[in-house]
Amino acid sequence: MKTLRVDLPGRAYDIHIERGALDRAGELCRGVLPRCTRLFVVTDSNVAPLHLGRVVKSLEEAGFETACQEIPAGESSKSPAMLTELWENMMDFGLTRTDAVVALGGGVVGDLAGFAAATILRGVDFIQIPTTLLAQVDSSVGGKVAVDLRAGKNLAGAFWQPKLVLMDPEVLETLPDGVFADGMAEVIKYGCIQDAAFFDFLAQRPSRGEIMAEIEHVLYTCCDLKRTVVVEDERDVGARLVLNFGHTLGHAYELAGNYTCWTHGQAVAAGMVRAAALGEKLGLTPAGTGERIAALLKAFALPTAIPCTAEEYAAAVGLDKKGSGGDIQVLLLEEMGKAVPHRMTKAALLEELK
Repeated sequence: MKTLRVDLPGRAYDIHIERGALDRAGELCRGVLPRCTRLFVVTDSNVAPLHLGRVVKSLEEAGFETACQEIPAGESSKSPAMLTELWENMMDFGLTRTDAVVALGGGVVGDLAGFAAATILRGVDFIQIPTTLLAQVDSSVGGKVAVDLRAGKNLAGAFWQPKLVLMDPEVLETLPDGVFADGMAEVIKYGCIQDAAFFDFLAQRPSRGEIMAEIEHVLYTCCDLKRTVVVEDERDVGARLVLNFGHTLGHAYELAGNYTCWTHGQAVAAGMVRAAALGEKLGLTPAGTGERIAALLKAFALPTAIPCTAEEYAAAVGLDKKGSGGDIQVLLLEEMGKAVPHRMTKAALLEELK
């Protein structure tokens, strides 16, 4: 068992990492929700058959009354229409200000359920139980919750910190290889941006089996790295930008695939390689860095390049939330383990990407 404290003023919470923790969900939730009577559990059609029964059993044994909503798996569920459906069902259940929402699933479930919790009754408590590697190392920590709009991903949202993040590494055994690989893109990102020694650790274990043998260490390290950034910059106005390495160009690749061809992890993987190449071209990143990143990504069957037109790059850069006016901050690597923001005009970036 490992525990990390995210020590935000007035909103501190623990990240609890423990094999078999799903069976202790009720006990752990009761510890942080002493006044709560009802829990509204949101999950999806992939996770429900695997894990929902265990979690609900544990919650009810701890004295919680539960209601469950299973949403269709996939990004399309992260919509205003589904958010409205959650709100209405929460009210039908009788949710009150002292009750809470539980997100049991991957990033889509966490984002949607978290935004519902942030907005229903002007905000109720929220528990994250992430079931994918990507959600465990990234989206469940930090309090960013959102839904997608026609104009782009995550454009309507809030910062709403959970009361607890409960991670059971055993659930990762049920993931298809492709979904596990998606998470590895974010795991590798942490080594690129903050911890060169961790990148080397991963490079020495280039398979799912080797990573799972060390999974508690991997989860703890990634969450610890993200925790330090979130505590310094909760609202994503400064230091937290470092977490976006590979994401600006990754958004272009997601757009190029109409948000259905390429997963988020695949897009970020290709975005990191392209960002490293850009840094090398500008003389800011040591030569060969992109090749090192690409070799590790390939070990997990992640793409290192995705076709993208100039128009798709322009559309993504124009919509990217990290842009400001005619300029944009692109995260580049000063060295392995150290990402730095590089400000340039959007026009200059697009010219370099040709």
